[in-house]
Amino acid sequence: MPTLTLHAIDLKRLQQLAGQLTRHFPAQLVVGLVGTLGAGKTTLTQALAGAMGVDPEDVTSPTFTLLCSYDANLAAGPIRLHHLDAYRLSDEDEFLELGVEELFDSKDTWVLIEWADRVESVLPPETLWIHIDVAPSSGDVPQRVITLTTENTELEHPLDALADAMAR
Repeated sequence: MPTLTLHAIDLKRLQQLAGQLTRHFPAQLVVGLVGTLGAGKTTLTQALAGAMGVDPEDVTSPTFTLLCSYDANLAAGPIRLHHLDAYRLSDEDEFLELGVEELFDSKDTWVLIEWADRVESVLPPETLWIHIDVAPSSGDVPQRVITLTTENTELEHPLDALADAMAR
């Protein structure tokens, strides 16, 4: 299973990660974001949106609206960015009632799901999982450990390119 773990991710490196993800990953992608409350799931989503030309201030956690959609751009061209939050959902059926399966199959679409581990059983097997862990830090700025995993072998090359870019 292709995996990449990045250490010492502060806000600056989180912005860099977002930019590199939008450069190296395909125009159709489902991303499962996992982490504790305050780990940075929405912050990463805002950084991704900003890297795609969406005003990050327009991107908030869709905890109560459940789904927000934006017109965005990757290097390869325009896409639709969907941002979902599974935190308040009671079960997978409620998640599916949002019409997510149609979103998963849409071309030129990124689907970002916060608290994706709550609906893992109904996500496509090719989902890119991004686990965000807050690591102990010596200063006031939290450091994160971010692990990207997927069963999608087609994402192995983009993960390698991301690793190279983040090592610089």
